[in-house]
Amino acid sequence: MSSGTMGGGAWLAASLAASGQTHVFFVDAVLRRTLLALSEAGVAPVLAHTEKAAVYMADGYARVSGRPGVVAAQSVGAANLAAGLQDAWLARTPIVAMTGRKVPAHQHRNAYQELDHGPLFAPVTKYGADIADAADLPRALRQAFAAATAMPPRPVHLDLFGLMGEVVETGTVATPPLDLSAFRTPLHRPEPDAASIAAAAKALIAAPRVAIVAGDGAALSGCGAELIAVAEALAAPIATALGARGIVSTRHPLHIGVAGAYAAPPANRILQEADLILMVGADTGDMLTNYWRTPKAGAVVVQIDADPLEFDRSYPAVVAVQADPRAGLRALAAALGKPSRDGAYLASARARMAEWRTEIAPRLGSGATPIDPARLAAEITAALPSDGILVADTGYSGIWTGTLVDLEPTQTYLRAAGSLGWSFPAALGAKCAASHRKVVCWTGDGAFYYHLAELETARRRGIAVTLVVNNNSGFGQGWPNLVRQAGNRPDAAAELLRFGPTDFTEVARSFGLDGIRVERPDDIGPALQRAMAADHTMVVDVATDIEARAPAPWAPEGA
Repeated sequence: MSSGTMGGGAWLAASLAASGQTHVFFVDAVLRRTLLALSEAGVAPVLAHTEKAAVYMADGYARVSGRPGVVAAQSVGAANLAAGLQDAWLARTPIVAMTGRKVPAHQHRNAYQELDHGPLFAPVTKYGADIADAADLPRALRQAFAAATAMPPRPVHLDLFGLMGEVVETGTVATPPLDLSAFRTPLHRPEPDAASIAAAAKALIAAPRVAIVAGDGAALSGCGAELIAVAEALAAPIATALGARGIVSTRHPLHIGVAGAYAAPPANRILQEADLILMVGADTGDMLTNYWRTPKAGAVVVQIDADPLEFDRSYPAVVAVQADPRAGLRALAAALGKPSRDGAYLASARARMAEWRTEIAPRLGSGATPIDPARLAAEITAALPSDGILVADTGYSGIWTGTLVDLEPTQTYLRAAGSLGWSFPAALGAKCAASHRKVVCWTGDGAFYYHLAELETARRRGIAVTLVVNNNSGFGQGWPNLVRQAGNRPDAAAELLRFGPTDFTEVARSFGLDGIRVERPDDIGPALQRAMAADHTMVVDVATDIEARAPAPWAPEGA
């Protein structure tokens, strides 16, 4: 190797280290030269037991750190890795996925488990490139980081020649290693044009009853203070997407909870009564709108979004403001000034929220056994530190935490965009990104079964999270509906949706970790405190009632 050149593997490792990556997630066998060099450079390679788990770890890491998560697998595991990117794509997470790729001479010849990678990755990545030679790495890696973090941030894919990427690793690079640490989300904060802000302000002031819906794009922008400023000027209640929960304090008098299909009862009713909805970084999908019923069809909408493809997707926008949500809201607040507003609509919203909190309070303090998950949610609210990270799985895990766990903007809430089992590996990745913060994972037992093996990863790598298992020995969200469909025969329904019972503390111990079994509500708080104080992952296995129902969203009658 001539002076001034580096091997491809050494160059890739040096660039990732220089870019501030602290962890890289992978399944063997891939990029072994790179991984060894990363370890020597102080970047921790985290070996997972499945490609999906590795991706979910990278996803949690990226959402907390703001920098792309890096994940790798050999050619044989490429299809599994691509499947794991679905949640990151839907949640707008920047990930750089790297796979090995057999050389052209071996393709189209029935090479072992060789498939065309392009179609596998196309639906879940925004950029993909074949890397045939190490000399291509500097251009491709920089473009991958730029594409992953550009709005909307999403996964990208680099296909490196060689079953394990070894063709690229053993080539040479003449360019010095790159520092890509500037590529973080949000990468760009475009300012709005003055005319669209003036039009938005005029429409908002003219509407007597305005409500605000802040989506995942708002959370990515970090515009909580600006949301409150605009909401105060308009006397407008604020609802959020599940992924934006905690962008403003859930205890704030303007906050009405999550909107849509995962909402507590008051939120959708309040939105339905608005004359105009201000959508901020909101995707207007079925989950956010309870299947496009709230707001109702034809609702008057003003949108602020950095991604112009979100305009007019589900509701016609009377005004569309293309801007970073923080920048757009800041300009809007200045344009609004302090208009005179009738506070009756906001007062009604506050009254409904107060009524809801009074109604749910007995369940939050429930002494019932099996345990009501509402009580578990209340205990997590009390135990989560002021800078804690709460990671929730999909389905009922998202509804329980999204409606009943109170959060402050100094805390972080991560939720699955739909992939069952995502939360535990994602929690491990989140902890890798923020080793100084406490991470609590809420998973159902059905979700936890997906990635039990990552308990071994947590022990081996010394990753300490508090893993709370809402253990009701079945899939609780669909349980009552299936019982009814089975003619009110629980035994018949149980064949489809019940499993266990499993004591997950024993499972944890078999992996060399520890656990606490909780069967009485008063024991939840002490168990959480003990688990969070530990320097290793601890399982808090909470025996809950499968018959307990999470809060249900309001929908218009007959809709």
